[in-house]
Amino acid sequence: MAATADDKVRSSVELADRAPVLPIVETPEPAKASLHPAVYVATWISLSSSVILFNKWILDSLNFRYPVVLTTYHLTFATVATQLLARYTKVLDGRKTVKMTGRVYLRAIVPIGIFFSLSLICGNLTYLYLSVSFIQMLKATTPVAVLLSSWVMGIAAPNYKLLLNVSAIVVGVVIASFGEIKFVWIGFFYQLGGIIFEAIRLNLVQALLSSAEYKMDPLVSLYYFAPICAGMNGIVALIWEVPRVSMSEVYNVGLFVFFINGLTAFLLNVSVVFLIGKTSSLVMTLCGVLKDVLLVFASMLIWGHPVTGLQFFGYSIALGGMVYYKLGFDALRGYAQEGGRQWAEFGAARPALRKIIVGGSALLLVIIVFTSVAPTAYMPKYSGDSIKGAIHGIGFGTD
Repeated sequence: MAATADDKVRSSVELADRAPVLPIVETPEPAKASLHPAVYVATWISLSSSVILFNKWILDSLNFRYPVVLTTYHLTFATVATQLLARYTKVLDGRKTVKMTGRVYLRAIVPIGIFFSLSLICGNLTYLYLSVSFIQMLKATTPVAVLLSSWVMGIAAPNYKLLLNVSAIVVGVVIASFGEIKFVWIGFFYQLGGIIFEAIRLNLVQALLSSAEYKMDPLVSLYYFAPICAGMNGIVALIWEVPRVSMSEVYNVGLFVFFINGLTAFLLNVSVVFLIGKTSSLVMTLCGVLKDVLLVFASMLIWGHPVTGLQFFGYSIALGGMVYYKLGFDALRGYAQEGGRQWAEFGAARPALRKIIVGGSALLLVIIVFTSVAPTAYMPKYSGDSIKGAIHGIGFGTD
């Protein structure tokens, strides 16, 4: 007897119920391509070094001797850029979690902005008197200033063991200062003031960020701090420098050069956000040391600033003390053991390449030593006109 249509449908449903159920395998979405942390490190070092060398070139080599005006321009550029990013992108969405009120802004943000502004003004004034290499050596004392100011401000209890740990930094910088050939007292005091103001600012920021309600990344911090800093610097610039600035001096630098300078300074703050999120405290500490060392050599090559062997010796002590203070003995011992193990494995796997690295490092050390003790008459001399001429030669006009 032929099966009816209903029987056929019923049979197919029963077969489907008895059929084995195959497991459903979800295909994972391809991971988003991310850059290697070394890219963020190289970007931060490049931008940080570029800002310092760029400012020195404009203020000294191009003879635009108005550091407060330049700092005001940087902060105004940062204010406009962060406002645009907040309005048209999601980069600054982190500000929405910050419970910022008018009272908090006046009591916390404004004081931090004032000390930030003072540190920038003093720091840029220093470029008029001291070499970039010596400035970087003096900046190594910042951890000491932060520690001492935290005691004075009552943020931390005095700890003389920590003070002993950072004493190597002070000793190293003192030795480097004795070795400085072009020592200018007013430049030294400007840099000392900049370090003190920066230390106070860092302690105020630490006190603010100790509350979970005010956690913010460096770019969000710039969003809040830049306007007050630009306003304060602008007032100082109007009284102190603007009456002396001529348009011929502005055009001598070039509007395009000013734009690139401001953009570089702003991109540095953006790179810091990505660097913090992609690296460890060890990497950031070592990056800072590497950047400072590279700036010393860049200053020697670009401007012919002499660096004596005594300065190299003192600066090495200061940098070693800074790394020890930031990481601690236990962490350094662990990193050293791990590094020794990996270096031994690398030597076993690639002995020839290891010999090349050792030989190249020894050769570089010999070159550095002989360069540091060479007479200053043999050091290259570069002027603002020669550098500006080179820029004209590659097509970037400054007029």
